[in-house]
Amino acid sequence: MNKMDKVGADFDMCVASMHEKLAANAVPVQLPIGAEDTFVGVVDVIRMKALVWNSDKLGTKYEIQEIPENLKEKARKAHAHLIEKIADFDDHLMEKFLEGKEITEKEIVSAIRKATITGKFCAVFCGSAYKNKGVQPLLDAVCDYLPAPSDLPPTRAPMSRRVSR
Repeated sequence: MNKMDKVGADFDMCVASMHEKLAANAVPVQLPIGAEDTFVGVVDVIRMKALVWNSDKLGTKYEIQEIPENLKEKARKAHAHLIEKIADFDDHLMEKFLEGKEITEKEIVSAIRKATITGKFCAVFCGSAYKNKGVQPLLDAVCDYLPAPSDLPPTRAPMSRRVSR
């Protein structure tokens, strides 16, 4: 979700719209900290940390902080929801999830990658490209989750048909 700093920004409504209108398996991996003119950062749902941007540095620098108190419960629920959704794509993770065992950050990242490559999972991020808030984590996610050319089957050219005259 871009433009989290603009009037009318509504992260939850956008995620719901992705489900409703696109039938996407959209799962937030970030939650916004604030909205519109109070948007200051994101909660990383995987690592359970807050990333807060310094507005004086044009969004080039951010601090890793504890999750704000008013977002802790929402972040905890989002983390559990994320684990539940990606467990569908990784048998080892599903086993750990069902046994109530701790799932590592590395396992979560690996499962999100597998799920994304199938095309049946859509990781949702948020930020403000205009103010560079959220750009760095999004670029990291491109490297972590999106398929490399070697992850996909070769593209086949369409067969040409001869036209007889």
